[in-house]
Parts: sequence; structure tokens; C-alpha cells
Amino acid sequence: MMSMKVRLFVKPGCPWCDEATDWLDRKGVRYEVLDVIRNAEARAEMHRLTGQGKAPCIEVDGKVLADFGADELAAWWKW
Repeated sequence: MMSMKVRLFVKPGCPWCDEATDWLDRKGVRYEVLDVIRNAEARAEMHRLTGQGKAPCIEVDGKVLADFGADELAAWWKW
């Protein structure tokens, strides 16, 4: 299996962000978490990628899904 670069942009306390991390953990996906509340650079990067400030946002090898729930992530990921 090829290595993927997965970045998850989150806001602490966000239930959809928690769902996304739980889903990725259950699938055994390695990912980098970027806190867009505490990290202004991460917030700016998320906005650049999505044009919005809503979380979660995930970037996988340059492909982006923004403002989603676990069901949408599963459909997008196509596991």
C-alpha cells in the first residue's frame, strides 16, 4: 500500500471533528492533526484550501473534503 499524506484540520470541541478522528483511527489511517483555533497558519491554510472557516477539513494527497460528517467522509474515502 502506498503512503498517503493525510492532514485533518480541526477545531477542539467540534463533534464532527471528533467523529472524523474516530473514523480515521478505526480505519488505522495515519494523519496529522492541525488545530485551526490555536494555529493561525493552519487556519489560513484551511481557508486557502476550502474558501471557508468550517471544520473539519481533510486533505489527502492534495484532494480536499471540507465541512463534513463521518458518513460523508466514508463515502468520499470509498473504503
